[in-house]
Amino acid sequence: MTPDPAVTVVEQETFLVPDFTVKDLLSSIPAHCFKRSALRSSSYMFWDFFVIGCAYKATTFADTYIDPSAIDLPHPALYTAARVSLWALYSFWVGLFGTGLWIVAHECGHQAFSESKALNNTVGWVLHSALGVPYHSWRISHGKHHASTGHVSLEQVYVPPTRSEVGLKPIDASRDEDLLGSRVSDEVKKELWEAVGESPLANAWGVASYLLLGWPLYLLFNSAGQRRYPKWTNHFNPNAVIFAPHQFRQIILSDIGCALWLGAIIASIYTWDFVTVFRVYLAPYLWVNHWLILITFLQHTDPFLPHYRAPEFTFPRGALCTVDRSLLGDLGSVMGWIGAHSTHGISETHILHHVSSKIPHYHAECCVEEDSDCGGMKHLDGGAVGWAEMYRVYRECKFIEDEGDVVFFKNGYGLAPMRPVFNDASASDSGIEMMGEK
Repeated sequence: MTPDPAVTVVEQETFLVPDFTVKDLLSSIPAHCFKRSALRSSSYMFWDFFVIGCAYKATTFADTYIDPSAIDLPHPALYTAARVSLWALYSFWVGLFGTGLWIVAHECGHQAFSESKALNNTVGWVLHSALGVPYHSWRISHGKHHASTGHVSLEQVYVPPTRSEVGLKPIDASRDEDLLGSRVSDEVKKELWEAVGESPLANAWGVASYLLLGWPLYLLFNSAGQRRYPKWTNHFNPNAVIFAPHQFRQIILSDIGCALWLGAIIASIYTWDFVTVFRVYLAPYLWVNHWLILITFLQHTDPFLPHYRAPEFTFPRGALCTVDRSLLGDLGSVMGWIGAHSTHGISETHILHHVSSKIPHYHAECCVEEDSDCGGMKHLDGGAVGWAEMYRVYRECKFIEDEGDVVFFKNGYGLAPMRPVFNDASASDSGIEMMGEK
């Protein structure tokens, strides 16, 4: 048969839907990886503080030499440029290790910091409050995220928009549009692109908006969160649908922590000035939020990651519905090491973290090294975490179909690079190819 020149057909890769049990996943992990040490965990926290302190001391010391009495520059404006560059480097560096502190608090929320729940929650509350995060509120919603990762109607964050939610017409097979995204007519491609396709500038703006505002918008307005939640759902309302009645006091305690944080910033601006507070704390704080969104978006969003609906969702499938990436690895091996070191490998060992979130980061690293396939689990290694990769993923992941129990993102033309297959004919059909069938 002669191919229709008015139809685009892509050769899709297959994703074998995993059928592991929870026991399969946990039994593949060495026993020592589950051991938690308050002393060892604290050492990473204090190291982060030490590096941040050293960065501040080094920067303030170098700043004193950016002066005509110490250095002769050909133009007065160069002194300002040098000082801005110095503090920009400071904010970038401190932002990385500030993200490390964020990760330590995140481990406290998972009870991975130590064997003591009281110690975990105390350290976590202090660290997250110092970074403007409602500790218990986010801990609770994040726990739900771990329980339902990749579940279209239960996932808490980075929930993919469906065809109908982005305003597209229902799929029409008579117009050569394939449910799995392997083929689409040029006529439909044009319609889809006009509806959801974006120019390079628009995609860049979308990425920048995500990185700058994504985190506070999620906390305040449930942006990119679960769409079945009522409008104005947020992490500061103890009566929000996210929380159970018995968690009321924990949400209030989280709100108090954020109120103290905001009060401390205002008091600091009053004591010193806005410019000083911005360059010392607020600029690194914005970097922390940036890294948080960049890392987590790329952990859970990619054209080759599946999303499940209820008939095919299981915890193991959800746990494996994430990807390991190298933070700053696109800038070379040295920067890749710095990225992993400063953020405690949260991006590089994320699949294992979803298999068992109580494993401390320092054991996650050695566990992956000792048992790289984790008893047969396929590690999905994506491109390095960076702006270019986020732009690519943002551009390629526009919507999922309203139908299907295992679905993949489609791009602005309605095409998907992956299709799901089962290795067991006993699995429900749902229009999914069975491995071995013709």
